[in-house]
Amino acid sequence: MNTADLGLPVDVPSTALFTDQYELTMLQAALKAGTAERRSVFEAFTRRLPEGRRYGVVAGTGRVLDAVENFRFDAAVLDFLRERAIVDEPTLEWLADYRFRGDIWGYPEGEVYFPGSPILRVEGSFAECVLLETVILSILNHDSAIAAAASRMSAAAGSRGLIEMGARRTHELAAVAASRAAYVGGFNSTSDLAAGFRYGIPTVGTSAHAFTLLHDSERDAFTAQVESLGRGTTLLVDTYDVTEAVRLAVEVAGPELGAVRIDSGDLLLVAHRVRQQLDELGAARTKIVVTSDLDEYAIASLAAAPVDAYGVGTQLVTGSGHPTCSMVYKLVARAESADVNAPLVPVAKKSLGAKSSIGGRKWAARRLDRDGVAEAEVIGTGEVPGELADRQLQVELVKGGEVVGREPLDVVRDRHAAARAGLPLSATQLSRGEAVIPTEYL
Repeated sequence: MNTADLGLPVDVPSTALFTDQYELTMLQAALKAGTAERRSVFEAFTRRLPEGRRYGVVAGTGRVLDAVENFRFDAAVLDFLRERAIVDEPTLEWLADYRFRGDIWGYPEGEVYFPGSPILRVEGSFAECVLLETVILSILNHDSAIAAAASRMSAAAGSRGLIEMGARRTHELAAVAASRAAYVGGFNSTSDLAAGFRYGIPTVGTSAHAFTLLHDSERDAFTAQVESLGRGTTLLVDTYDVTEAVRLAVEVAGPELGAVRIDSGDLLLVAHRVRQQLDELGAARTKIVVTSDLDEYAIASLAAAPVDAYGVGTQLVTGSGHPTCSMVYKLVARAESADVNAPLVPVAKKSLGAKSSIGGRKWAARRLDRDGVAEAEVIGTGEVPGELADRQLQVELVKGGEVVGREPLDVVRDRHAAARAGLPLSATQLSRGEAVIPTEYL
């Protein structure tokens, strides 16, 4: 497995240390107690959606599969654990042979989810499943948060293009994952070349204000860019005077100019003025791209503006105010002994307050109304009612340790568009509200 596929530096040998120390100390204690091999079921879910959000978006599943496949304790990792005395020698010997050999089921990537939705179900021995907690949650919490923000922005943008351009606003590895998640949520392209290289996402980019400032005049800058990149390029027109820049842009590139970009000012007003000026100059096909600290609300406010595409950075890669989904990974069932035939017993945390959970291996289905629109997320631990049998949401992702659920990213992106379209219309309202459909437990 190439670690570059995970957005990792090539010198990182595995994902095994993308974990918390207590995963390993629990393993050591369970091995000594003779409970480590008990068959167990863990589920990843969120108890609530981020405040004001009406649905969540499952993203990062493909990266989770890569991480599980690459979860190996090689010699360098084992030496680190030994030198720090994090676990004892018997545990190190067990880790040396670690491979996840269990099963994973989950919502297909791109699907929407709601409070309580069993987004991922991991089954195997306690020992092999508990080690995956942190890496699974770190991926799902980050990617799903970005995808949810991207989905809201996509809904606000309608048919207009969306460019992810937040690499400079987050960690360099998080930027690659954010680009992928944004693409799942409905963005069309990214400025991040690493994301394009690793995930095949279309990449775009032309010039910044520094390029204009480098030259002796704006005309010189535009001429250099057009001569190098062609008339279909996008010229940045707000370094000095926008009106003069638009005039120069069309004069240099002609009516075949691809687009102009506006990065400051009252975007609604400026876009209308620029569109009128472009039309008057005979550049009716030249598009307008706007950037400048956009979020879903700003995008919605520009719905009446003659804008063709939006470039979004900071607000996207920070989840537009919600950088995590607060997903948890909980043991919900375990065998009474290490006997492979021992029955599973539901278990659950019963603490006071909002941190309690529901035990048992769960199935999930989405009930539709007579028009085919989602009306409830139904979750149960027993038999699936006949009327919901063909509406089950979980699919097999890993079988006996072998990944069986990888999909092309475009398939995931299309799935999300379809899933969002199947929700009530109020799902895409930007006003604060509760989950757009209720969660029902059977």
